[in-house]
Amino acid sequence: MGLAFVLMWSSAFTSARIAVGYASPLMLLSVRFLVSGLLAIVIARAMGQHARLSRQQWVAVILFGLLQNGVYLGANFMAMQWIEAGLAAIIASLLPLLVALVAWLFMGEHLGKVGMLGLAMGLAGVVVIMADRLSSGADIIGVALAFLGVLALTGATLLVRGATGSGNVLMVVGLQMLVASAALFPVSLAFETIHIEWSWQLITAFTYTTLVPGVIATLVWFLLVRRIGATNAASFHFLNPFFGVAIAALVAGESLNARDIIGVVIVTVGIFVLQSANRARA
Repeated sequence: MGLAFVLMWSSAFTSARIAVGYASPLMLLSVRFLVSGLLAIVIARAMGQHARLSRQQWVAVILFGLLQNGVYLGANFMAMQWIEAGLAAIIASLLPLLVALVAWLFMGEHLGKVGMLGLAMGLAGVVVIMADRLSSGADIIGVALAFLGVLALTGATLLVRGATGSGNVLMVVGLQMLVASAALFPVSLAFETIHIEWSWQLITAFTYTTLVPGVIATLVWFLLVRRIGATNAASFHFLNPFFGVAIAALVAGESLNARDIIGVVIVTVGIFVLQSANRARA
């Protein structure tokens, strides 16, 4: 289940990269969230979940819907008009490192020596990759948008940790998607020149990103957390940089060089060390 989740989650960057080549990214994402959100709610209702939420849960729904889905994925979809899916996946994989860094700097959380080592290794790996990519001409706007996205997701993660409860998580996720859809739709109308180039590539990529990363991966994640616990499940995220880059290379034909591979290995090991330290403390 853990490997299946990582494969589906990491593949989202490549499918998004393909889709934005044929349609306006924010409008595309708004429609994707509408479809995914409705599907998640239908599945949640079939599982006996409800939409009767506490005030704290509604705050989590709105914040996560806007920051995680709206800003994070919106910025990534826009970024992939200019940068490759593999680079976007590497930047997004900074999430556990940034959460740990911000919690250590501003929230007084203790990392320990092993956690500090993992944090330093992960950040060093990103420096290796970014230095090479920027010197090779990676678009600075696309890189900045990808970093904006992961910073928004970091903020959402820290702001609402523990606020979603455990009995109706898929319902909450569906509602978050509808919040994001409602937020992105007017932004797209205001700032995008709407275009759709109908093709089998667009239909396939949109269907895949809506059903697989959007709904199935989310459902597998919650089943995995229920089976082995959140801390152990989180350790699978250390595979995201590797699989994100590998899938982009295999499916989209994106190029890899020695520095990319070295950087991805360093980031992967750094996240693994950090997650191991977190699991040991838990």
